[in-house]
Amino acid sequence: MKVYLWSVGKAHESYVKEGIEEFTKRISHYFPVEWRIFPAAKQKSSFSENETKKIEASVLLNALQNDDILIALDEKGKQWHSEELSNFIQKCANQSSQNIIFLIGGAYGLHETIIKRANFTWSLSKLVFPHQLVRLILAEQIYRACTILRNEKYHHS
Repeated sequence: MKVYLWSVGKAHESYVKEGIEEFTKRISHYFPVEWRIFPAAKQKSSFSENETKKIEASVLLNALQNDDILIALDEKGKQWHSEELSNFIQKCANQSSQNIIFLIGGAYGLHETIIKRANFTWSLSKLVFPHQLVRLILAEQIYRACTILRNEKYHHS
């Protein structure tokens, strides 16, 4: 199984880049992992928020394979405890899933076609975070889940 961390927007900002790289490196001790940053749709004054999300969704859907497990990060999703995330990752690994993709949407979020395609919609918090911080939090939480799988001391419940 390979873990993909997808995000719509610009490259990692310097203020979070080091942390993202560190947690990504740590995840790689458990699973192959890769970031993929998709450019945001070009903003045109004639585009509504929904049209912008639809353009981004088209690119994302074309990049997905039929058997990819897609976890869409969305504020309306279900919240997980760290142990629940860990169990989910273990379940995917046990099923020999080829790819598990965690997707962070663009500035306006994810289009309904992505939410419908997702195997699960996950909310990190009821709070709203900048996309750059969501990347760092996501990488750290996946690393934490991996340490839980191995009963390592990083996570204290």
